[in-house]
Amino acid sequence: MPADKAALGARLRAEREAHVGSRAKMARRLRDVSGEPLPNVESLAHMIKEWESGKHGVGQDYRQLYADALGLPVDALFGAGERSLTFRDAVGQDDEIEALELARRVAASDVGSETLRRLEMSVDDLASAYPRTPPAELLERVRRHLAFVAGLLDARKTLGEHQRLLVVGGWLSLLGATCHVDLHQRDAATARLRTAAGLAEETGHAEIGAWCLETEAWQALTDGDYRHAVALSQGAQVVAPVGGSAYIQASAQEGRAWARLGAAPETRRQLDRVAALTGNLASPDRPEHHYRYDPAKADAYTATTLAWLGDPAAEPYARQVLARLQAPTDGRVRVRRVASARLDLSLALVASGRPDEAAHETLTAVTSGVLVPSNHWRAGEVIDAVEAARVPGVAELRDAYRELCGPPDASCPT
Repeated sequence: MPADKAALGARLRAEREAHVGSRAKMARRLRDVSGEPLPNVESLAHMIKEWESGKHGVGQDYRQLYADALGLPVDALFGAGERSLTFRDAVGQDDEIEALELARRVAASDVGSETLRRLEMSVDDLASAYPRTPPAELLERVRRHLAFVAGLLDARKTLGEHQRLLVVGGWLSLLGATCHVDLHQRDAATARLRTAAGLAEETGHAEIGAWCLETEAWQALTDGDYRHAVALSQGAQVVAPVGGSAYIQASAQEGRAWARLGAAPETRRQLDRVAALTGNLASPDRPEHHYRYDPAKADAYTATTLAWLGDPAAEPYARQVLARLQAPTDGRVRVRRVASARLDLSLALVASGRPDEAAHETLTAVTSGVLVPSNHWRAGEVIDAVEAARVPGVAELRDAYRELCGPPDASCPT
């Protein structure tokens, strides 16, 4: 860890403890002093922890805001010379972007194949980081890469290079939209999805176009607009290359939307389709890649879908998925997937008449610190069910849920 990041982290922690108190209180202070929408308290508190540990530097968008929240001059907190940076200045503030800029200059080209190759690799790296990175933190990285891409759009390049650059911009915009959906930032998600869809249309990239529709379907699902989610999922399947990742994911998404509508025949038909599509599918070279379907995830989608349908078969699926995620063969525990699997199991347990166990699993998920805002409503459904069953100690679970959500917002319906 660089010494300057460690020193800054220690200073941030000392000032926070002296002036505000807990990380959760600091997160709320940031939201209070900001004039712009920010991630929820849970995500902000995690970012603060990362900054204070020195694992990540504080992004330019947050430095002045952080100083204002503490009531300190930005120079006193982060050092002299802080100002609004231009794009070229910002390049030197991020290791990933700095490496891209160096590759471009070494190639003595405004763009060049090596810069594009590295950008394409960065897209894969960011998409693979999605399952293990807090969405607010990943979004900041995506924004910096998009700024770098934007700076190259007017540079001299061949038509082929221009096409590849637009495809990179499409994937980055799509990933940014996905982060916004996770953070329950609907307007921002919609804007980025439109950009990604426009770039997909301009470049003729059917896979990006299909993923845009699939992401919209997920957003509609989290908003409770299940009919629209079905239509968007079906539209994604029309656009997507048959048998590709977007096609499979959209098929699974359609099944989940039918489950929310209580349409058992349609739900099971989609589950059978996904099983047929993934039966002989090899694991991708990067299973964590958000836009490469991993057949190992099929059981998790089945557990979610059956739990939403209220099918008793959901419980063994959910238990199997949770056990496998907690003891992975590669030794890497996917904590966000574990939290989501606990919610699937909780809902299945409610349907099986075991609300006490459901409450325990939900409390573990809610207090894990990794549950993204787009999944808060799923926890809320279980909590409503265990409250109706008059489970002892449910008040603790409701309090933890309110602490997770922070100030009242749309991510935690009550």
